[in-house]
Amino acid sequence: MFDVIIVGGGAAGFYTAIQIAEANPKLTVAIFERGKTVLGKVKVSGGGRCNVTHAEFNPKELINNYPRGKKELLGPFHNYGVADVITFFEERGVPLKVEEDGRVFPISNSSQSIIDCFLKETERLRIKVLKNYQVKSFSRSDEVADGWMVTTKNKYYHSKKIVIATGSSTKIWKQLEELGHQIVPPVPSLFTFNINDDRLNNLAGISTEVTTAVYQKKHYDSKIAIKLKSKVERMPLLTSDGPVLVTHWGLSGPAILKLSAWGANLLNDFKYNFRVHINWLPEYTTGSAERLLLEIKQVEAKKTVFKTKAFDIPRRLWNNLVKAAAIAPDLRWADVSKEKIQSLAEQLTKCSFRVQGKSTFKEEFVTAGGIDLKEIDFKTFESKKLPNVYFAGEVINVDAITGGFNFQNAWTGAYLAAQAIATDC
Repeated sequence: MFDVIIVGGGAAGFYTAIQIAEANPKLTVAIFERGKTVLGKVKVSGGGRCNVTHAEFNPKELINNYPRGKKELLGPFHNYGVADVITFFEERGVPLKVEEDGRVFPISNSSQSIIDCFLKETERLRIKVLKNYQVKSFSRSDEVADGWMVTTKNKYYHSKKIVIATGSSTKIWKQLEELGHQIVPPVPSLFTFNINDDRLNNLAGISTEVTTAVYQKKHYDSKIAIKLKSKVERMPLLTSDGPVLVTHWGLSGPAILKLSAWGANLLNDFKYNFRVHINWLPEYTTGSAERLLLEIKQVEAKKTVFKTKAFDIPRRLWNNLVKAAAIAPDLRWADVSKEKIQSLAEQLTKCSFRVQGKSTFKEEFVTAGGIDLKEIDFKTFESKKLPNVYFAGEVINVDAITGGFNFQNAWTGAYLAAQAIATDC
């Protein structure tokens, strides 16, 4: 018998447990984790450094980083936001730092600092952490009024309240669906684009700043195209900005990851088969790039095109695009035809790649989908369908772009659920 059972030993589960025990020390709280270890996603977050949150302290701006849950999170972020999270960790001996792009990390640059903090707090507050406790089902308890019975492999546990913090667990979603909740079908979010193209050969590791936009164009064999670093010529389906990173398998980086988050359902509909257009130049259209290339042709007539990098882009990228424009390595500017100049301008500003598939972004897998937001009270994160059942983290249909925003959703939901439970239990 417990006062509160928390299903899921991840970030949201631990944060909820700690907040409950802090607010009401009389309550008996247990975390049920199905695996042998806890806080696995915390460990790999931010390349092993744990991107705790993002230094955006204005809730109205903060919600703009959530493709799903934007409207619903405004009130919760006013009640418990980024500053509160930073205070929580720093008061518990984990000093944080804000990096140039706004991401917040432990000064130690190690996710173990966050894990150690949680484990220390659960021990101090006498929260039971039960590993290898996979929840098979939960149902109404016949021993606790309005309570719940949680069934593991061979035992039954009763509690007044339960918190579901299981992330993207299809088994838990199925159980909740059977109990009356509507589940928005899950699709991947935060993924990179798989591209096999000679123009990206030997460019792995190159990063350059871009702006992005997704267009629907009838003259392509697929229905979607993404255009990077160019002015919007037609109404885009999606837009994004930030660095793009060339990888061994295609394209990644914040610009691509934002598109994958905002376009999670759209790109899933296209079966991850579409064209991406890249404008490698931040301030140029095809026409203005062509005009500058023609000027360079006059000024640098005796030099080869290969050795005269006309724009501030990586040298290897310039060379690959020059090759793609069918310009020979020994061709001088004076001998470049107008047609080849036009071709090079298009490679620089309308570089079209075929995307065929996606890859998970490191170990930080995020899913769009989950419990329908209309069925959650966002003042308490309690289920509107199942009294005394609360949610925290990715189990609900909320997800964010990369940068610490998914953790912030977990902390906020966990805190508000914990306060409601501690007061009412």
